[in-house]
Amino acid sequence: MKTLLTLIFILSMMCMGFAQPTPKMKMTTDIPASITTPDKVETSIGTLEYFDGFPTPETAQKCFDYIDMSRGVNVFLTTIPAASLVSMRDGMRELGAINGTIIITESLMDSKSLFLTPNTESIYTGTWLNLKDGPIVVESPPNTLGIVNDFWFRYVADMGNAGPDRGKGGKYLFVGPGYEGDIPDGYIVYHSPTNGNFLIWRGFLVNGDPKPGIENFKKNTRVYPLSKLDNPPEQKWVNISGVEFNTIHANDFTFYEEVNEVVQEEPTESIDPETLGLLASIGIEKGKPFAPDDRMKKILEDAATVANGISRSISFQSRDNAVYQYENSYWKTPFIGGSHEFMANGVRLLDARTFFYYMATMVTPAMAMKMVGVGSQYSLATVDSKGSYLDGSKNYKFHFPKDVPAKDFWSVCVYDNQTRSLLQTDQQYPSLNSDRGVKANKDGSYDIYFGPKAPKGKESNWIQTIPGKGWNVILRFYGPLESWFDQTWKPGEIELIK
Repeated sequence: MKTLLTLIFILSMMCMGFAQPTPKMKMTTDIPASITTPDKVETSIGTLEYFDGFPTPETAQKCFDYIDMSRGVNVFLTTIPAASLVSMRDGMRELGAINGTIIITESLMDSKSLFLTPNTESIYTGTWLNLKDGPIVVESPPNTLGIVNDFWFRYVADMGNAGPDRGKGGKYLFVGPGYEGDIPDGYIVYHSPTNGNFLIWRGFLVNGDPKPGIENFKKNTRVYPLSKLDNPPEQKWVNISGVEFNTIHANDFTFYEEVNEVVQEEPTESIDPETLGLLASIGIEKGKPFAPDDRMKKILEDAATVANGISRSISFQSRDNAVYQYENSYWKTPFIGGSHEFMANGVRLLDARTFFYYMATMVTPAMAMKMVGVGSQYSLATVDSKGSYLDGSKNYKFHFPKDVPAKDFWSVCVYDNQTRSLLQTDQQYPSLNSDRGVKANKDGSYDIYFGPKAPKGKESNWIQTIPGKGWNVILRFYGPLESWFDQTWKPGEIELIK
């Protein structure tokens, strides 16, 4: 077919007087060169050839291959949130955390779990909410931080300390798209644009002990369909501490199959037409099978590889100075622009969105906006004080000045660059926190050490790293204080110990 099209093109050009100069006619005017196309152009995708603006079949194919490739890359960068939540749901299903069953980390989260940048200090509980069969009641416990995000990984609700119950606990009702039934009184009601939603709570240690927080969850937490309001089923729990499971999206062709699940399951109204059009351009369209031919599959395999490289470059080698929280510092904010929607002056910050969702899970205004003494704040580092990547074979020292701006507690967690999950070392918890044995200096400051082996006498303040592996670190401040927001307190840089 391609040969036939080429022959037809050549014959048609011959008939039209190929390569003959254009005669000057009565109505001829000077045409600006900027609006014309030369017969031959050298580009990054090769030589493009035309006859008076007509692309040759070979040129048209190069352009189609390029646009399919570029759209594949854009789909990846735009829909990381959706693919991430598909993988999260797969993990929840594997653990049995569906239909009201709730996961809980009774001995906290450790590095056996593949989960984007969790911490090791919170008591995690959560479940997958499917609103397709009707609203779901969530009885949220007191003194927790609860978040619900929809299947496109957008903010739906806060519960607990940063929610409307203000940490006292409350009854919530989550309603899906298209629901037309009665909504009873007595609930804090949220409407989600998608049927699938991820719910997660974080509970707190008491003097380093998770037991009081676990008791609080099990005593006060319920998840059940509104249809069973008169006879709620017994609440089921699954302890996932120390359990191996994966919740991280793919970085290969499988990524597009993950996104297709969301498109097929959710109403088209749940996402904007522009995104739906982008997805449809590579063959992902509601009600139709996603079955790319060999050519398209090869292109998308390449697109996923390139997009993964772009995502990692944005995350680990940012070109946007707005990511840095302080002058002359390498500490980064996960919320560039200070918005959980990654907006600034009415503009979507595309790289900021990619950075966050490639590295993390769950969005809420409480993590991005100023809420003194409530919620949490974060800072990320991928390089040392000289701008060199953090190397697991080397030793580093990090100084925490006194008066750390955290009303509740602070923590330092180390992550694997490949999985963006907790670094798997000989330590069950690759982290340190103010509630679990870390020793302060005489002036109230702290020195934290990273490396393959603990410096002598510094074992309580050391996090292990692995030779041959890169790593990154996240600081967390729970109940952040004013000195965090006005930057009168600033963390030290990570210094290489020679």
